[in-house]
Amino acid sequence: MLQPKQWSIEWGGRTLTVETGRLALQALASCTVRYGDTVVLASVMKSTEPRDGIDYFPLMVDFEEKLYAAGKIKGSRFIKREGRPSEDAILSARLIDRAIRPLFNDATRTDVQVVITTLAVDGEHDASIVGLVAASAVLSISSVPWNGPIAGARIGLDQNGEFILNITSSQMEVCSKLDLVVAGTPEKLVMVEAAAHEVPEATMLEAMKWGCRELKPVIDLIAQIQKEVGLEKDASKTSAELSDADKAKMAFRDYVASHVHEVVFNTPKITRADRYGAMDMLKTGGKEHLLSRGFEEDVIKKALSQVKSYVAEEVTKCILEKGKRLDGRTMTEIRELQTDIDLLPRVHGSAMFMRGDTQVLSVVTLGAPGDVQTLDSMEEDGTKRYMHHYNDAPYTYGEVSPIRGPGRRAIGHGALAERALEPVLPAQADFPYTIRVVSEVMGSNGSSSMASACGSTLSLMAAGVPITKAVAGIAMGLASNERGEWKVLTDLQDVEDGPGGMDFKIAGTVDGITAIQMDTKTNGLIWDIVDQTIAQARDARIQILDVMRARIATPRTELSTHAPRITTITINPDKIREVIGPGGKVINKIIDETGVQIDIEQDGRVMVTSSDSDGMNKAIKMIEDLTHEVTAGETYEGTVSRLEDFGAFVEILPGKDGLVHVSEIAWERTNKPSEVLKLGDTVKVIVKEIDNLGRVNLSMKALLPKPEGYVEQPPREDRGPRRGNGDRGGFRGGHARGPRRP
Repeated sequence: MLQPKQWSIEWGGRTLTVETGRLALQALASCTVRYGDTVVLASVMKSTEPRDGIDYFPLMVDFEEKLYAAGKIKGSRFIKREGRPSEDAILSARLIDRAIRPLFNDATRTDVQVVITTLAVDGEHDASIVGLVAASAVLSISSVPWNGPIAGARIGLDQNGEFILNITSSQMEVCSKLDLVVAGTPEKLVMVEAAAHEVPEATMLEAMKWGCRELKPVIDLIAQIQKEVGLEKDASKTSAELSDADKAKMAFRDYVASHVHEVVFNTPKITRADRYGAMDMLKTGGKEHLLSRGFEEDVIKKALSQVKSYVAEEVTKCILEKGKRLDGRTMTEIRELQTDIDLLPRVHGSAMFMRGDTQVLSVVTLGAPGDVQTLDSMEEDGTKRYMHHYNDAPYTYGEVSPIRGPGRRAIGHGALAERALEPVLPAQADFPYTIRVVSEVMGSNGSSSMASACGSTLSLMAAGVPITKAVAGIAMGLASNERGEWKVLTDLQDVEDGPGGMDFKIAGTVDGITAIQMDTKTNGLIWDIVDQTIAQARDARIQILDVMRARIATPRTELSTHAPRITTITINPDKIREVIGPGGKVINKIIDETGVQIDIEQDGRVMVTSSDSDGMNKAIKMIEDLTHEVTAGETYEGTVSRLEDFGAFVEILPGKDGLVHVSEIAWERTNKPSEVLKLGDTVKVIVKEIDNLGRVNLSMKALLPKPEGYVEQPPREDRGPRRGNGDRGGFRGGHARGPRRP
């Protein structure tokens, strides 16, 4: 029998409710969290035995989007169910993962899976934030060892400079200067992610602190729930019973500690090859050491695989004790920077950015307004004009492995670089292109995502995209120990990311921050560390911007010759249907004949995109002809499209004709138009008038010189009214003709 229990608090002006005992009762622990009308289910499971042969904590965090939660039915014609996770779902899972992972014992080898399932979304309250709170709650009440609780919140900034707790989607449309997610406690910051429009460092820091202070009611609520219904935590079981493999690892760890200074720290290890060469020497010596102690080859192999981790431990110690980094840099020093632009022909823009061994090639492609990405997810509909994609191949890391599609990391890094650059892009009204930037990582050894932001800035400027300011980014690291000693490191690289470390990425312009992403290997950062990190990162960012400015200071004024051109014309919105035509017949004909792309906005803006100037000019003329408002006195060269006894119909514009009455063909009397004209003839006409029914009356003779001695003839007898619908297909009534001329 179900025995649900609920707890509620007021938080940020809305009710937050946690419920247990109703759903997913087969899970190790489960709960639902409701905020507004957004409801998520969190569940946790843990394997009973540790996994052998792994050197990492096997935590899995999944964020399951359910379309029914938003009242939507989507998909292809034949498949109407959820498929692989969307990018939004992947980014939400990564956000929650980075918040909860540091509070586990990293030595744990039992599988832990946290699944966040969306049950209802209201489109206002971010499901990922509700999911983060739910993950903290379910881990706290479960038997899984976890050093929580924590909470998370989304912070905005209103037009008066006041912070907004858990800013809604509607509020974000008005107050879009800051979108900050924090996770942790009032005392410590565990995870942060931000998109900002050049927010000053001081404001960003205060927003983080304010947001973390606002987490206290939620943390207190989870602690209360844990006290009332929480399971007893399992005894710490981080690994299987001490095996030969474990003993070999311990022996190799001691060997590394005793030989690292003579092998690794004897000279500065500036390049990746230097560092990995030193580690290979440790592995060679360590293997001989372990063989001499009687260990078997298979357990020795497992032990040697930990060499990077063991070296990282020693690097951290050396930094804290001697203030010495592996490559000889100071704590605030950036590795050598190299930049270049225009590396590739034919592409619309390209640039290379290199920091130490980290190298990124960024390529820009400009497209028509219609090339935008359609957003069709659980919480979001619409389009995206700017896309930043990140690719890394096995060679990026000096490895051999199968190449598959982009993983979670690649998607996350691309999204981070995208957030960093979006605030400086030109408005669509000023630059209507769709923009795609692809960062191909050629080498990764510390913060390839921030290198992507730098390289993409250079490539956008080289492509002639009028970005408002240059953006640069830097990854900050941390060396710390259990005694509370710490040092912040500028420009983090490989083996410096050891235990007690962090990866604090900050991007921005000379005037402020545009993006942040931080995760840590500690149980949270004290505010002194955060303060110094942000200040130190700004100094580094300014240095990088100076180097980038030396390569290209401002965006080029002209686009690449290979980039398409967009010409925007404005038509009467009432004429849009004439350009499109029935079933798109007219617009498709223009596209087929000219090879252009055409995008039409409801306000009458028509954007024609083409790399062929002749095709563009032809398409623009066709559109202008279709939408031109004919006025009296205008002259045209038209084509005779129909002949009747009473006159000739002449097409003066595509789909638009007028009548040349038989009396207006020539100064001489014309009995029948067919006597002097035939279908397809090109004739020059002038618009005499547009009658009250919108019909166009033309004249040919008005453009001809009047014959000398010409005598005006009496008017012909009226032949009856034309059809009121504008169809000039014939007469109503009789066929009486006036007297012929003598």
